[in-house]
Amino acid sequence: MPPLIDVQNLVKTYRLGDVVVKALQGITLTIERGSFVAIMGPSGSGKSTFLNLLGCLDRPTSGSYLLDGIPVESLNRDQLAEIRNQKIGFVFQNFNLLNGMSALENVELPLLYKSQDTPDADEKARGVLESVGLSGREASFPTQLSGGQQQRVAIARALINNPAIILADEPTGALDSRTGAEIMKIFQGLNRSQGMTIVLVTHSDEMAAYATRIITFLDGSIVSDNPAGNPERPPEKLSTSRIFAELHS
Repeated sequence: MPPLIDVQNLVKTYRLGDVVVKALQGITLTIERGSFVAIMGPSGSGKSTFLNLLGCLDRPTSGSYLLDGIPVESLNRDQLAEIRNQKIGFVFQNFNLLNGMSALENVELPLLYKSQDTPDADEKARGVLESVGLSGREASFPTQLSGGQQQRVAIARALINNPAIILADEPTGALDSRTGAEIMKIFQGLNRSQGMTIVLVTHSDEMAAYATRIITFLDGSIVSDNPAGNPERPPEKLSTSRIFAELHS
């Protein structure tokens, strides 16, 4: 089976007045299905630009990008929107929840953009909220939830369409270290129990250690690509209930 992500010589440049900024300078890599990859690097290194390209939020200046075998750079705007909805789950630093909607409604939001109706939307959203430890908080609004609970809602929203990959941009950046570790254990559990492919951008060595592979960017290029050397036990299949039993133990 081909890799889930296959990027070849990806270049992204921006023009700021008379200045050309080379955000990415020929990135080539593959990411296999079931991987948990952390992307690191200083500010301005190109890691967020790269994540935006992986998420079909922007187009490369040149190069090729295959997502699940689909040549992304050749798709039109509507096709890109469909790919984002069907194959990609996004988790952001500041949660990006709608304050006027309950947790349940926020999780259901991606279902509204699907080409077919989802008659069991409520049931599906409740199940995903339960899987991230938020059973009983379906009617709560974001302002009634802690930062960690809001990020769990955001993770549930990312999972609702059963994506091929989750892209997480500094998902613990707005959280204290203990809550951040809890969120990373959720990602780790999803990767281990469901084989979910996760690509994470982070500045934190501690958070990157939850991944199985760390790619470091500098000045728009990859300067290292190594196994994370995670000291925890090797991957195993865990039930959802066991993941959260361990999380709260």
